[in-house]
This record gives sequence, structure tokens and C-alpha cells, in this order.
Amino acid sequence: MEMDKIQVVILGISATPGGNAFALVLKELDGNRRLPIIIGAFEAQAIAFELEGIVPPRPMTHDLIKIILEAVGSQLQEIYIDELEEGTFHAKMILDGGSIKVDCRPSDAIAIAVRMNVPIFVNSEIIDEAGIITGENEENDENVNYVKP
Repeated sequence: MEMDKIQVVILGISATPGGNAFALVLKELDGNRRLPIIIGAFEAQAIAFELEGIVPPRPMTHDLIKIILEAVGSQLQEIYIDELEEGTFHAKMILDGGSIKVDCRPSDAIAIAVRMNVPIFVNSEIIDEAGIITGENEENDENVNYVKP
């Protein structure tokens, strides 16, 4: 049985202390919770490039995956962050109406999702466990600095 899914959008990307990793901050679409996920510099750059409309001279890995999915006629429906195990998030790429579910890292899944314009969902239990509640006035959004990795 599938748990309740909550749609999220990307709020921003912040550098972590030391600069070796980045926090990808997801925002609950119809609520006031945030979900920070620590991701690597390469994935942060891949997400940031797409969000900023930067086209690299050659396709990046996530661009290649999009190209392959399109070439074989497979449809990416959504990204689902479905597990949090010992501090590690797990995700699934849901393809072809749900008939194919590909296990992947959330950062890779999101980098592909922004390229293919598909929704991102999180298991409600994960938001309950790891989400950060902010005020309804969105004041705390100002503390998320979108940075170029």
C-alpha cells in the first residue's frame, strides 16, 4: 500500500559549512514545511544549471538520461522520495504510468525531474519525521540562499 504523498517544489540550494556539500531545500506545495536534503556538488550544479537555464557545451549525465528516456519513448511521470533510512533519503523515478519504478538518489532524480518538468513528491511520513516547520508568513524563506555550486 502506498503512503500519502505530499508534493514539493525546490525552494533553493544552500552551501553547507565547509562547502563540500549543499543543502537542497524542498518546500511543501500546500503547507509550511521544508525538507533539507544534503547533496553533492555535482548534483547541486546539475540542478542549478537547469533552474538557471544554463546550457553546458555538452550534455551532462542528467541531460543524457533525459535524452535516452525520450529516445526509447519512456515517460517519466514523477519523482517520489519514499524512504528515509538511517539519515539517508531514497527515491524512485516513476515511469510509464507507474509500471516502472527505478531506485535512485533523490539528488539525481530531482536533477532529471527539473529537466523533464515532472512533479516531485515526498512520503508524508518523511516530511513528518525530517521536515522543518516554518511560519506561514514565509519569513524563513529569506534564510535560504540560492547559490551557484
